[in-house]
Amino acid sequence: MHEPNPVAAVETVVAAGAELGEGPIWDARSGRVAWVDILGRRVHLTDPLTGATESIETPLHVGAIAARAKGGFVAALQDGFWVIGDGEPRRITTIPEARSGLRFNDGKCDPAGRFWAGTMAYDQAAGAAALYRLDADGRSTRVIDGVTISNGLDWSNDGTTMYYIDSPLHRIDAFDYAPSTGEISNRRIAVEVAHEAGTPDGLTLDAEGGIWVALWGGGAVHRYLDGRLERVIKLPVSRPTSCTFGGIDLDELYITSASEGLSDAERRTQPLAGSLFRIRPGIRGLPARSYIEV
Repeated sequence: MHEPNPVAAVETVVAAGAELGEGPIWDARSGRVAWVDILGRRVHLTDPLTGATESIETPLHVGAIAARAKGGFVAALQDGFWVIGDGEPRRITTIPEARSGLRFNDGKCDPAGRFWAGTMAYDQAAGAAALYRLDADGRSTRVIDGVTISNGLDWSNDGTTMYYIDSPLHRIDAFDYAPSTGEISNRRIAVEVAHEAGTPDGLTLDAEGGIWVALWGGGAVHRYLDGRLERVIKLPVSRPTSCTFGGIDLDELYITSASEGLSDAERRTQPLAGSLFRIRPGIRGLPARSYIEV
């Protein structure tokens, strides 16, 4: 395993002070990192060279976004799926099971251009949430029930395996994935994450098939290759939330973080909590996928 990197190797792109920074994607259309502050109800668009950040306010808490092929972004807001950043925000569909105590948390597009996003209860009630799939025709499907904190997901380079995190399980699961239908099957454990390492949150895959996962409470991002811990990236904050590859050559890893729930003392020792960070790990990622509508 690679030794943990020195904190000095981590660059601060923008010290945004986000309450719950999450869900970064590389927006190749604008050459910016798009990411969300869930509780701050903001979608941020950050220039990686200058840190200049444009923000879009959302009507409700925003769990995740993806670029939309027709323009703007598809967004998982508290009550369902919306279009934002392309005129006035407008709802695509409401999740029938949505209730005041539930919100979306993380999401991503699959190789066929469907948007997947999962929920969690504000009180983190066990089994209260689910993972949903938004198809090209705007219809949503409840795919996995009994979820507690739906979190990171991504697909293998050949598009036949989906990786998924329900955070309290402390593992990364794998499913067989059918690109033509979006169906998943054969759930199994791909990676076990040690409890002392932190809680697995958002994830992304690189071009070599390595899985990068942010460890909430662990102050690090781990890379797993073939189920084994291969690399540890230490951060100057305790609550990293997710990561994505970006830059022109997709060789920069961008990492979001949160300040939510930190005590006053922790905030003093972690002045960069809620920032967007960058490292150059010497590995390339894959392009972000867009939501494709009919």
